[in-house]
Amino acid sequence: MSETQYELNVGLEVHVELATASKMFCRCKTKFGDPPNTNVCPVCMGLPGALPVANEEAVRLGVMAALALNCRVNLSSRFDRKNYFYPDLPKAYQISQFEEPLAVSGYVELASGKRIRIRRLHLEEDAGKSMHAGDDITTASYSLLDYNRSGVPLAEIVSEPDISSPEEAREYLEKMQRTLRFAGVSDVKMEEGSMRVDCNVSVRRKGEAQMGVPVELKNLSSFRAVTRALAYEYDRQSRLIEQGKRIARETRHWDEDKGVTVSLRAKESSQDYRYFPDPDLPRLELDEAFIESVQRAMPRLPNQVVDFYVNVLGLPKYDAEVLTVDPNLVKFFDRCVELGGEPKPVSNWLMGDIMAYMNAKGLSYDTIPVTPENLVAMLGLIKDGVISGKIAKDVLIKMFETGKAPGDIVKEEGLEQVSDDASLSVIVDSVIAANPEVVAQFKAGKDKVLGFLVGQVMKASKGRANPAKVNIMLREKILS
Repeated sequence: MSETQYELNVGLEVHVELATASKMFCRCKTKFGDPPNTNVCPVCMGLPGALPVANEEAVRLGVMAALALNCRVNLSSRFDRKNYFYPDLPKAYQISQFEEPLAVSGYVELASGKRIRIRRLHLEEDAGKSMHAGDDITTASYSLLDYNRSGVPLAEIVSEPDISSPEEAREYLEKMQRTLRFAGVSDVKMEEGSMRVDCNVSVRRKGEAQMGVPVELKNLSSFRAVTRALAYEYDRQSRLIEQGKRIARETRHWDEDKGVTVSLRAKESSQDYRYFPDPDLPRLELDEAFIESVQRAMPRLPNQVVDFYVNVLGLPKYDAEVLTVDPNLVKFFDRCVELGGEPKPVSNWLMGDIMAYMNAKGLSYDTIPVTPENLVAMLGLIKDGVISGKIAKDVLIKMFETGKAPGDIVKEEGLEQVSDDASLSVIVDSVIAANPEVVAQFKAGKDKVLGFLVGQVMKASKGRANPAKVNIMLREKILS
């Protein structure tokens, strides 16, 4: 089978928990990690006589998400009941939007310039959480239910089947996650379930006009899982077509440990859900003034920040892309620049030593263990020749561990750079005397060996010698 014979078509359904304090249709808390079944009430548990009321903040965040993703917001939309029975759905229906969603016709633009179209963005409430014995729905002997999540407000974002590779799917999701985080719509933490992904996957022979039979993939809890599952499913469906077998329209479970998809059930159609307008909720009517107010409150989005860093601050695009992985990193960088830090040196230290330290410690960017003020002060010490770049790395670690200002650390540890000629001359003379062969090579025209001699001086001074002065002094003494 030649892989070039077949074409992958993927549409993604992304469920994003909106960053509200209370649920979509009641006043229960949305806090993650609370004891099971403590944030519940008659409304979100679907008890008789309980009436829902739409959460205005959830609507505002839904509109903001739609605008951030280039969607057209509908001024009039409708809540519907999506009927199905599952243990984690206490009402046996979910309040969602079907025929008249909040927003339509958006897109996410990839680095290649390709636009992945967004068909719709609608508001709905979340179901509860099932916890399966053994953490595998296909083999579990029993399940436990936590209804704390039941009723949490969601924005469901449905793409067109424009994605044609696992790599495109990952880029689309990463860009969407970053955009929504910058917009303040959600924390979009996949590890906590506040961003979840279902994939609709089909494969067809190249050149065929009609899409293949769609297969839905569930249980994708990371971007890595998405890319692996899509690659597996592409191979599975391509082989079935090659063998002349029928592809079933079904929902499949991704088994992360085994790296395979497993059939769960036949895929429902919209008719199976028996959608109808929710009789307890009026239509959602918005006006242009509300949309404009949300637009005015929109924070800077990643593409806007990248443009500013590149075109105004003069950073390389690579730096700008790295710095915009998280809004807290942008906030930190911007504060450093406000304090007088030069953009490129600040960027270098953030992307290098600071991010390396945080990754090693498993820290998130909302807990950067050094202040912008102290980082800028440390860069000032380097610029003024008080400490070398090598010593600065040690100072930074001490700043992480103690929270002290860099100037205090330098004084307490005696780390000031040795720059006076008398002290440097003694060390340089000893290095020249100890390395006659290398000195002879330098005199013979081998300039590169000077780096070795500089290194020996730095070693003898325990990294405190001023490397620029050392370089000059070595040349003068050897060639004089």
